[in-house]
Amino acid sequence: MISLSAVKISFLKRADALLGKALVGLLSPPIFAAGSNSVATILIIRPGGIGDALLLAPALNQLGKLFTDASITVLAERRNASAFKLIPAVTRILCYDKPTELLTILRSSFDIVIDTEQWHRLSAVIARFVRSGIKLGYDTNERSRLYTHKVAYSHDEYEVISFLDLMKSVGVSPEFDPFLPFLTLPDRSLADVEIYLSGLSRPFITLFPGASIPERRWGVSRFRKLVMLLAEQGITTVVVGGPQDILTGKEIISGTSAINLAGRTSLDGTAAIISSSALLISGDSGVLHLAVGLGVPTVSLFGPGISKKWAPRSGRHKVHVKTLSCSPCTQFGYTPHCNFKVRCLAEISPEEVYTSVIALWEFNSR
Repeated sequence: MISLSAVKISFLKRADALLGKALVGLLSPPIFAAGSNSVATILIIRPGGIGDALLLAPALNQLGKLFTDASITVLAERRNASAFKLIPAVTRILCYDKPTELLTILRSSFDIVIDTEQWHRLSAVIARFVRSGIKLGYDTNERSRLYTHKVAYSHDEYEVISFLDLMKSVGVSPEFDPFLPFLTLPDRSLADVEIYLSGLSRPFITLFPGASIPERRWGVSRFRKLVMLLAEQGITTVVVGGPQDILTGKEIISGTSAINLAGRTSLDGTAAIISSSALLISGDSGVLHLAVGLGVPTVSLFGPGISKKWAPRSGRHKVHVKTLSCSPCTQFGYTPHCNFKVRCLAEISPEEVYTSVIALWEFNSR
Protein backbone atom coordinates (compact mmCIF):
# COMPACT_ATOMS: atom_id res chain seq x y z
CA MET A 1 0.00 0.00 0.00
CA ILE A 2 1.39 3.40 -0.98
CA SER A 3 1.13 6.00 1.80
CA LEU A 4 -0.25 9.51 1.27
CA SER A 5 3.15 10.82 2.40
CA ALA A 6 4.91 8.88 -0.38
CA VAL A 7 2.43 10.22 -2.95
CA LYS A 8 3.00 13.77 -1.71
CA ILE A 9 6.80 13.40 -1.89
CA SER A 10 6.58 11.97 -5.42
CA PHE A 11 4.34 14.85 -6.50
CA LEU A 12 6.70 17.45 -5.04
CA LYS A 13 9.70 15.93 -6.82
CA ARG A 14 7.86 16.04 -10.15
CA ALA A 15 6.72 19.61 -9.53
CA ASP A 16 10.28 20.55 -8.69
CA ALA A 17 11.66 18.99 -11.87
CA LEU A 18 9.14 20.85 -14.05
CA LEU A 19 7.97 24.01 -12.31
CA GLY A 20 11.13 24.48 -10.25
CA LYS A 21 13.43 24.25 -13.24
CA ALA A 22 11.30 26.69 -15.24
CA LEU A 23 11.17 29.24 -12.41
CA VAL A 24 14.93 29.07 -11.83
CA GLY A 25 15.45 29.94 -15.49
CA LEU A 26 13.00 32.86 -15.39
CA LEU A 27 14.16 34.54 -12.19
CA SER A 28 17.03 37.01 -12.25
CA PRO A 29 20.06 36.37 -10.02
CA PRO A 30 19.96 38.28 -6.70
CA ILE A 31 22.23 41.22 -5.96
CA PHE A 32 24.45 40.81 -2.93
CA ALA A 33 23.71 43.57 -0.43
CA ALA A 34 26.19 43.65 2.44
CA GLY A 35 24.43 44.95 5.51
CA SER A 36 25.70 46.02 8.90
CA ASN A 37 27.75 43.74 11.15
CA SER A 38 24.62 43.16 13.21
CA VAL A 39 22.53 40.12 12.24
CA ALA A 40 19.04 40.09 13.77
CA THR A 41 17.09 37.62 11.62
CA ILE A 42 18.12 34.39 9.91
CA LEU A 43 15.96 32.07 7.79
CA ILE A 44 16.93 28.41 7.40
CA ILE A 45 15.12 26.52 4.62
CA ARG A 46 15.07 22.75 5.28
CA PRO A 47 12.61 20.58 3.35
CA GLY A 48 12.90 16.79 3.38
CA GLY A 49 12.99 14.12 6.04
CA ILE A 50 13.92 13.98 9.70
CA GLY A 51 17.50 12.76 9.11
CA ASP A 52 18.70 15.86 7.24
CA ALA A 53 16.98 18.08 9.79
CA LEU A 54 18.75 16.41 12.72
CA LEU A 55 22.18 16.47 11.08
CA LEU A 56 21.71 20.20 10.52
CA ALA A 57 21.77 20.69 14.31
CA PRO A 58 25.56 21.17 14.77
CA ALA A 59 25.56 23.97 12.18
CA LEU A 60 22.49 25.60 13.75
CA ASN A 61 24.04 25.31 17.21
CA GLN A 62 27.15 27.13 15.98
CA LEU A 63 25.02 29.70 14.16
CA GLY A 64 23.16 30.43 17.39
CA LYS A 65 26.41 30.87 19.33
CA LEU A 66 27.84 33.13 16.63
CA PHE A 67 24.78 35.38 16.39
CA THR A 68 23.61 35.31 19.99
CA ASP A 69 20.99 38.03 19.56
CA ALA A 70 19.59 36.75 16.28
CA SER A 71 16.22 35.08 15.77
CA ILE A 72 16.58 31.84 13.76
CA THR A 73 13.46 30.82 11.83
CA VAL A 74 13.29 27.42 10.15
CA LEU A 75 11.04 26.87 7.13
CA ALA A 76 10.54 23.11 7.26
CA GLU A 77 7.71 20.81 6.23
CA ARG A 78 5.23 18.89 8.33
CA ARG A 79 7.14 15.62 8.19
CA ASN A 80 10.38 17.02 9.62
CA ALA A 81 9.25 20.04 11.67
CA SER A 82 9.27 18.16 15.00
CA ALA A 83 13.01 17.49 14.63
CA PHE A 84 13.77 21.18 15.17
CA LYS A 85 12.18 21.07 18.64
CA LEU A 86 15.34 19.21 19.68
CA ILE A 87 17.56 22.14 18.61
CA PRO A 88 17.38 25.03 21.13
CA ALA A 89 19.06 27.47 18.72
CA VAL A 90 15.86 27.51 16.64
CA THR A 91 13.52 30.36 17.59
CA ARG A 92 10.55 29.63 15.32
CA ILE A 93 9.42 26.73 13.12
CA LEU A 94 7.12 27.25 10.12
CA CYS A 95 6.12 24.85 7.33
CA TYR A 96 6.10 25.59 3.62
CA ASP A 97 3.35 22.99 3.10
CA LYS A 98 1.06 25.12 5.29
CA PRO A 99 0.09 27.94 2.88
CA THR A 100 -0.46 30.61 5.54
CA GLU A 101 2.96 29.92 7.06
CA LEU A 102 4.69 30.01 3.68
CA LEU A 103 2.96 33.32 3.00
CA THR A 104 4.27 34.63 6.32
CA ILE A 105 7.84 33.87 5.19
CA LEU A 106 7.35 35.43 1.75
CA ARG A 107 6.06 38.63 3.36
CA SER A 108 9.02 38.82 5.77
CA SER A 109 12.57 40.03 5.36
CA PHE A 110 15.74 38.51 6.82
CA ASP A 111 19.38 39.50 7.14
CA ILE A 112 20.51 36.04 5.98
CA VAL A 113 18.69 33.25 4.12
CA ILE A 114 20.34 29.81 4.08
CA ASP A 115 18.83 27.16 1.79
CA THR A 116 20.11 23.80 3.07
CA GLU A 117 18.37 21.69 0.38
CA GLN A 118 20.99 19.79 -1.60
CA TRP A 119 19.42 19.42 -5.06
CA HIS A 120 15.77 20.34 -5.61
CA ARG A 121 15.01 23.79 -6.97
CA LEU A 122 11.80 25.05 -5.36
CA SER A 123 13.60 25.84 -2.10
CA ALA A 124 16.01 28.04 -4.09
CA VAL A 125 13.02 29.78 -5.66
CA ILE A 126 11.64 30.54 -2.18
CA ALA A 127 15.08 31.79 -1.09
CA ARG A 128 15.13 34.11 -4.12
CA PHE A 129 11.67 35.54 -3.38
CA VAL A 130 12.36 36.20 0.31
CA ARG A 131 13.79 39.66 0.92
CA SER A 132 17.39 39.37 2.15
CA GLY A 133 20.84 40.73 1.32
CA ILE A 134 22.60 37.36 1.70
CA LYS A 135 21.35 34.09 0.22
CA LEU A 136 23.40 30.90 0.71
CA GLY A 137 22.91 27.59 -1.09
CA TYR A 138 24.59 24.57 -2.65
CA ASP A 139 26.05 24.84 -6.15
CA THR A 140 24.64 21.50 -7.38
CA ASN A 141 22.68 22.54 -10.48
CA GLU A 142 21.19 25.61 -12.17
CA ARG A 143 19.55 26.55 -8.83
CA SER A 144 22.86 28.11 -7.77
CA ARG A 145 22.14 31.24 -9.87
CA LEU A 146 19.55 32.25 -7.27
CA TYR A 147 22.08 32.64 -4.44
CA THR A 148 24.54 35.40 -3.59
CA HIS A 149 26.91 32.84 -2.01
CA LYS A 150 27.34 29.37 -3.56
CA VAL A 151 29.02 26.37 -1.92
CA ALA A 152 30.21 23.12 -3.53
CA TYR A 153 28.61 19.87 -2.34
CA SER A 154 30.38 16.50 -2.05
CA HIS A 155 28.85 13.03 -1.72
CA ASP A 156 32.02 11.89 0.05
CA GLU A 157 31.62 14.32 2.97
CA TYR A 158 29.71 13.54 6.16
CA GLU A 159 26.45 15.49 5.96
CA VAL A 160 27.13 17.33 9.22
CA ILE A 161 30.35 18.69 7.68
CA SER A 162 28.52 19.62 4.47
CA PHE A 163 26.07 21.75 6.45
CA LEU A 164 28.92 23.39 8.39
CA ASP A 165 30.74 24.12 5.11
CA LEU A 166 27.59 25.76 3.75
CA MET A 167 27.67 28.32 6.55
CA LYS A 168 31.40 29.08 6.59
CA SER A 169 30.91 32.25 4.57
CA VAL A 170 28.88 33.80 7.42
CA GLY A 171 31.48 32.84 10.03
CA VAL A 172 30.46 29.35 11.19
CA SER A 173 33.43 27.12 12.06
CA PRO A 174 33.75 23.84 10.12
CA GLU A 175 34.97 22.02 13.25
CA PHE A 176 32.88 19.12 14.56
CA ASP A 177 33.47 16.73 17.47
CA PRO A 178 31.64 13.45 16.72
CA PHE A 179 31.84 12.40 20.38
CA LEU A 180 29.71 15.31 21.62
CA PRO A 181 25.87 15.18 21.58
CA PHE A 182 24.25 17.88 19.46
CA LEU A 183 20.55 17.43 20.26
CA THR A 184 18.69 18.46 23.42
CA LEU A 185 15.66 16.65 24.87
CA PRO A 186 12.70 18.83 25.87
CA ASP A 187 12.40 19.01 29.66
CA ARG A 188 9.35 16.76 30.02
CA SER A 189 10.32 14.10 27.47
CA LEU A 190 11.81 11.60 29.94
CA ALA A 191 8.92 12.03 32.37
CA ASP A 192 6.38 11.49 29.59
CA VAL A 193 7.79 8.09 28.57
CA GLU A 194 8.51 6.82 32.08
CA ILE A 195 5.16 5.01 32.03
CA TYR A 196 6.59 2.74 29.33
CA LEU A 197 10.00 2.30 30.94
CA SER A 198 9.18 2.02 34.65
CA GLY A 199 8.91 -1.78 34.74
CA LEU A 200 11.68 -2.42 32.23
CA SER A 201 14.91 -4.15 33.24
CA ARG A 202 17.96 -1.96 32.54
CA PRO A 203 20.08 -1.64 30.57
CA PHE A 204 18.08 -2.33 27.41
CA ILE A 205 18.61 -1.94 23.67
CA THR A 206 16.39 0.03 21.29
CA LEU A 207 15.69 -1.18 17.77
CA PHE A 208 14.22 0.78 14.87
CA PRO A 209 13.16 -1.46 11.94
CA GLY A 210 11.71 1.25 9.68
CA ALA A 211 13.01 3.44 6.87
CA SER A 212 11.62 6.03 4.49
CA ILE A 213 11.86 3.63 1.52
CA PRO A 214 11.61 -0.19 1.29
CA GLU A 215 15.16 -0.52 -0.09
CA ARG A 216 16.58 0.67 3.26
CA ARG A 217 14.70 -1.90 5.36
CA TRP A 218 16.68 -4.87 6.58
CA GLY A 219 13.56 -7.03 6.93
CA VAL A 220 11.38 -8.53 9.66
CA SER A 221 12.98 -11.99 9.62
CA ARG A 222 16.51 -10.64 10.13
CA PHE A 223 15.50 -8.27 12.90
CA ARG A 224 13.51 -11.06 14.56
CA LYS A 225 16.49 -13.41 14.46
CA LEU A 226 18.65 -10.68 16.01
CA VAL A 227 16.14 -10.07 18.82
CA MET A 228 16.07 -13.80 19.58
CA LEU A 229 19.88 -13.95 19.73
CA LEU A 230 19.91 -11.03 22.15
CA ALA A 231 17.14 -12.60 24.27
CA GLU A 232 19.32 -15.70 24.71
CA GLN A 233 21.83 -13.42 26.44
CA GLY A 234 19.14 -11.91 28.66
CA ILE A 235 19.20 -8.59 26.82
CA THR A 236 15.85 -6.78 26.55
CA THR A 237 15.01 -5.12 23.24
CA VAL A 238 12.54 -2.25 22.82
CA VAL A 239 11.21 -1.54 19.33
CA VAL A 240 10.59 2.14 18.55
CA GLY A 241 9.05 3.83 15.51
CA GLY A 242 6.02 5.60 14.14
CA PRO A 243 2.46 4.34 13.52
CA GLN A 244 3.64 2.79 10.22
CA ASP A 245 6.04 0.55 12.18
CA ILE A 246 3.49 -0.93 14.62
CA LEU A 247 2.76 -4.14 12.71
CA THR A 248 6.42 -4.65 11.79
CA GLY A 249 7.38 -4.28 15.45
CA LYS A 250 4.69 -6.75 16.48
CA GLU A 251 6.02 -9.36 14.03
CA ILE A 252 9.62 -8.82 15.15
CA ILE A 253 8.94 -9.35 18.86
CA SER A 254 6.33 -12.13 18.53
CA GLY A 255 7.14 -14.96 20.95
CA THR A 256 9.95 -13.05 22.66
CA SER A 257 10.25 -10.90 25.78
CA ALA A 258 10.95 -7.79 23.68
CA ILE A 259 8.63 -4.77 23.89
CA ASN A 260 6.99 -2.95 20.98
CA LEU A 261 6.59 0.80 21.58
CA ALA A 262 6.27 1.74 17.90
CA GLY A 263 3.50 4.27 17.39
CA ARG A 264 3.21 4.99 21.12
CA THR A 265 5.25 8.20 21.30
CA SER A 266 6.07 11.41 19.45
CA LEU A 267 9.55 12.04 18.03
CA ASP A 268 10.79 13.58 21.28
CA GLY A 269 9.27 10.63 23.18
CA THR A 270 11.17 8.23 20.94
CA ALA A 271 14.28 10.33 21.59
CA ALA A 272 13.73 9.98 25.33
CA ILE A 273 13.44 6.18 25.06
CA ILE A 274 16.60 5.98 22.96
CA SER A 275 18.49 8.24 25.37
CA SER A 276 17.60 5.84 28.21
CA SER A 277 18.93 2.82 26.32
CA ALA A 278 22.40 1.33 26.04
CA LEU A 279 22.44 1.54 22.24
CA LEU A 280 20.27 1.68 19.11
CA ILE A 281 20.14 -0.80 16.22
CA SER A 282 18.83 0.78 13.01
CA GLY A 283 19.06 0.95 9.27
CA ASP A 284 19.92 4.11 7.34
CA SER A 285 17.24 6.33 8.87
CA GLY A 286 16.39 9.55 10.63
CA VAL A 287 16.05 7.64 13.92
CA LEU A 288 19.68 6.56 13.54
CA HIS A 289 20.73 10.23 13.44
CA LEU A 290 18.48 10.88 16.43
CA ALA A 291 20.52 8.44 18.53
CA VAL A 292 23.81 9.86 17.22
CA GLY A 293 22.72 13.39 18.13
CA LEU A 294 21.82 12.25 21.65
CA GLY A 295 25.24 10.64 22.15
CA VAL A 296 23.85 7.07 22.20
CA PRO A 297 26.01 4.33 20.59
CA THR A 298 24.55 2.74 17.45
CA VAL A 299 24.84 -0.31 15.22
CA SER A 300 23.69 0.68 11.76
CA LEU A 301 22.94 -1.15 8.50
CA PHE A 302 23.73 0.59 5.22
CA GLY A 303 22.77 -0.57 1.72
CA PRO A 304 21.72 1.84 -1.07
CA GLY A 305 22.69 4.93 0.95
CA ILE A 306 26.18 6.43 0.89
CA SER A 307 27.77 5.50 4.21
CA LYS A 308 30.54 8.10 3.75
CA LYS A 309 27.85 10.76 3.80
CA TRP A 310 25.29 9.38 6.24
CA ALA A 311 26.94 6.87 8.58
CA PRO A 312 27.85 8.00 12.12
CA ARG A 313 31.42 8.87 13.03
CA SER A 314 33.51 7.92 16.12
CA GLY A 315 34.37 4.61 17.73
CA ARG A 316 31.12 4.39 19.68
CA HIS A 317 29.28 3.42 16.48
CA LYS A 318 29.46 0.21 14.41
CA VAL A 319 28.52 0.51 10.72
CA HIS A 320 27.67 -2.53 8.59
CA VAL A 321 28.01 -1.97 4.85
CA LYS A 322 28.75 -4.41 2.01
CA THR A 323 30.90 -3.01 -0.78
CA LEU A 324 29.21 -4.23 -3.96
CA SER A 325 29.67 -3.03 -7.53
CA CYS A 326 26.09 -1.72 -7.60
CA SER A 327 26.03 0.05 -4.24
CA PRO A 328 25.68 2.64 -2.94
CA CYS A 329 23.19 3.79 -5.54
CA THR A 330 21.24 6.60 -3.84
CA GLN A 331 22.00 10.20 -4.77
CA PHE A 332 20.14 13.36 -3.75
CA GLY A 333 17.36 11.30 -2.19
CA TYR A 334 16.67 9.16 -5.28
CA THR A 335 17.13 5.38 -5.11
CA PRO A 336 16.72 3.49 -8.42
CA HIS A 337 14.81 0.22 -8.67
CA CYS A 338 17.01 -2.67 -7.54
CA ASN A 339 17.25 -5.72 -9.81
CA PHE A 340 19.21 -7.69 -7.21
CA LYS A 341 16.70 -7.84 -4.32
CA VAL A 342 18.76 -5.28 -2.37
CA ARG A 343 21.71 -7.67 -1.93
CA CYS A 344 23.71 -4.92 -0.24
CA LEU A 345 21.42 -5.22 2.80
CA ALA A 346 20.40 -8.87 2.45
CA GLU A 347 24.02 -10.01 2.73
CA ILE A 348 24.35 -8.46 6.20
CA SER A 349 23.59 -11.38 8.51
CA PRO A 350 21.88 -11.21 11.93
CA GLU A 351 24.88 -13.04 13.39
CA GLU A 352 27.40 -10.37 12.35
CA VAL A 353 25.14 -7.58 13.60
CA TYR A 354 24.72 -9.49 16.87
CA THR A 355 28.51 -9.64 17.24
CA SER A 356 28.75 -5.86 16.87
CA VAL A 357 25.92 -5.29 19.34
CA ILE A 358 27.55 -7.51 21.97
CA ALA A 359 30.92 -5.80 21.48
CA LEU A 360 29.36 -2.36 22.08
CA TRP A 361 27.23 -3.71 24.93
CA GLU A 362 30.25 -5.17 26.74
CA PHE A 363 32.39 -2.09 26.08
CA ASN A 364 29.75 0.24 27.55
CA SER A 365 29.21 -2.08 30.54
CA ARG A 366 32.81 -1.74 31.74
